[in-house]
Amino acid sequence: QVQLVESGGGLVQAGGSLRLSCAASGRTISRYHMGWFRQAPGKERAFVATIDWTAGSTYYADSVKGRSTISRDDAKNTVYLQMNSLKPEDTAVYYCAAGARAWSRVENRYDYWGQGTQVTVSS
Repeated sequence: QVQLVESGGGLVQAGGSLRLSCAASGRTISRYHMGWFRQAPGKERAFVATIDWTAGSTYYADSVKGRSTISRDDAKNTVYLQMNSLKPEDTAVYYCAAGARAWSRVENRYDYWGQGTQVTVSS
């Protein structure tokens, strides 16, 4: 089992930056693909970014591409999402997820999920 705990969310003005962290416990994440998803009010959860277990490949949703960077530090068993130039439409609960199957941006390919951290961007 892998337990995931997100942190780093908060209230920020448009144009600002946040770095989300996802700390894992219970098992090393070094062989897991890691992803970030988000759920805005009244909307379904959506893919944000993913990084494969080798840390050699990343993939981003068009909505955050160029403004966000996903990274991992397996020594710290932690994954990060750096978000810059934040917009009000980035307001959502952000979830971290770990997957042991084929690298994917699809939710059901991820086996473990955190509880989420709220990001609110004011205009």
